[in-house]
Amino acid sequence: MKSQFLNLLKNSCVKNMAKRNISVVVEFILLGFADLPNYQGFLFSIFLFIYMGILVGNGLIIIITKIDPTLQIPMYFFLSHFSFLEICYTSVTLPRMLRNLLTQKRNISFLACSVQLCFFLILGGTECFLLAVMAYDRYMAICNPLNYPLIMNPKACIMLVVGSWISAIPVQIAETYQIFSLSFCDSNKLNHVFCDVPPLLKLACGDISVNEFYSYAGAILFAMIPFLLILLSYIKIITTIQKLPSAMGRQKAFSTCSSHLMVVVLFFGSGIISYLLPNSKKSPSIDKILSLIYSTVTPIFNPLIYCLRNKDILMALKKFLLK
Repeated sequence: MKSQFLNLLKNSCVKNMAKRNISVVVEFILLGFADLPNYQGFLFSIFLFIYMGILVGNGLIIIITKIDPTLQIPMYFFLSHFSFLEICYTSVTLPRMLRNLLTQKRNISFLACSVQLCFFLILGGTECFLLAVMAYDRYMAICNPLNYPLIMNPKACIMLVVGSWISAIPVQIAETYQIFSLSFCDSNKLNHVFCDVPPLLKLACGDISVNEFYSYAGAILFAMIPFLLILLSYIKIITTIQKLPSAMGRQKAFSTCSSHLMVVVLFFGSGIISYLLPNSKKSPSIDKILSLIYSTVTPIFNPLIYCLRNKDILMALKKFLLK
């Protein structure tokens, strides 16, 4: 009886200690680049330059696609929404990252972390769908040019964009709720630059198998399926381009797709590796690099790729700047 009572008392103490530990954790510490104390100012300058470049570059694309008459076609309608999405996507993470680098205050409340994660997931899912829509647009323009104006009419374009924006909302809100319903009792130090699913699950105590399943399912639904649709579209596009009689026609057809294809490779390549690679095979440093690629590098390269490789955008930009 005495031993049973002692065991009961021991278990009760452990539970009470766990409860106290859980109640103490009311915020996270984003470690970010804390392991590089001598480079905080340099990193702040780099990321500030990147953020300004994203705002200015994507902002210019939005403006010229709205005011230039030659760009009033579905391809550039989708591009303008994609550029706006890139601004929103980076604004979820970069301002706080810049604040942390400038002030060295790395704490973020549970609420702020959950809001950041929710918007990050929603906008990330929207980006996947919108890239798939842009691939479908190129597929219709090259593989079915006669019916292209009829199929890709203004109403259809608006519906595709609206569908891309709202499709991810319910699923990603549910995933965020599930993650923040977990207990974080071991540590509150996130070895990451912003609140993301993999580092948060590493801090959770208890059984996280259900959350890992939903994380993988979300990655398949919002990343793998759009990526496979894009891949299928480009297989059809390349097959059609190769059948064109003139070399100039093939070059022109491929030039309208190459910019989009480069953005797809950058975004999906890093995102899929980050979310589908098991945590045991990823180091925190690699995870940070991959996250920075799909959250900051792709948005800064988007206007550069389209301006340098798309003659219509380049000509419209020159006209706008001359005015």
